[in-house]
Amino acid sequence: MGSNGDFHVSTGITPPKGPVSYSTYKSPYGPKYKIQPNIAGWTPKAASKVGLTLAGFGATAGFFALFFFSDIPRVRNDIMVKIPIIGDRWRKEIPASDNVRYFYLFDITRTVSWLLD
Repeated sequence: MGSNGDFHVSTGITPPKGPVSYSTYKSPYGPKYKIQPNIAGWTPKAASKVGLTLAGFGATAGFFALFFFSDIPRVRNDIMVKIPIIGDRWRKEIPASDNVRYFYLFDITRTVSWLLD
């Protein structure tokens, strides 16, 4: 009998071995585990739940912003008036008596210059 590596016949010492790997027992009656598909830890169910929540908040914020800014003439004329059925609610007609004359200053200076002559 010869010597083989760390084992020597005269000492009877066998070097320790690594852990023995046994295949795990899988019961046919146990639960069937599956790895859920995910992207960066987000499963489709969790992503759809968060997506629907954010969509609800976004729609509410957009609806609020639209009606909050509806009195601004640009928003009123470009967006709100073009809504079917209820668009006429935002149509704002200015009466002729409230129209400002562009040559008002010219008329005043002409009148004043006539009085000074």
